[in-house]
Amino acid sequence: MAATTTPARPSSEPGTTTSSSARAPGTTTSPADRAPSLPARPERMTRTERDRLTSDLRMACMRISRRVRFESAAPVAPHQFSVLARLEEAPRTPKELAAFEKVSAPSMTRTVAGLVESGLVARADDPADGRQVILSLTAEGRRTIRDIRRRRDQWLAVRLETLTDDERAVLAQATVLLERVAAQ
Repeated sequence: MAATTTPARPSSEPGTTTSSSARAPGTTTSPADRAPSLPARPERMTRTERDRLTSDLRMACMRISRRVRFESAAPVAPHQFSVLARLEEAPRTPKELAAFEKVSAPSMTRTVAGLVESGLVARADDPADGRQVILSLTAEGRRTIRDIRRRRDQWLAVRLETLTDDERAVLAQATVLLERVAAQ
């Protein structure tokens, strides 16, 4: 006989739900409390379940991203790291960087100035257009990117070690799906 569950319903707190059969009245659960139970057979999700998944997944991705960026003690701010990573791909103009990062030109000018002052980025005149400046990483900028990535990976690795092998396997499968979603 298959076990039945009472569907979770939205609570008054964002990102939480309550289940009438498993919780005392007035208590809430987090997405992490609900996550591990996978159905024995695939079932079509209701619109409400898809909406909840959308919200929970978005919030979980945002929290992980924020924690990795801010708890790994990087020597540069997250917005500066993003610029360094763009310059790792190829040298760029400040205007190109501003467009990629979706910030104003003056904001990018301030970010770039700090990175140049720190010795992480070099400026050079554009040989094709003397009015333009081309930005590129210095050797120190490349070392900084490598060190920050190593710290961020270590931070996440410590947390992944607290999971079971089965949970890590689920995350490996989810990574493939999340990459596919991100590429759309």
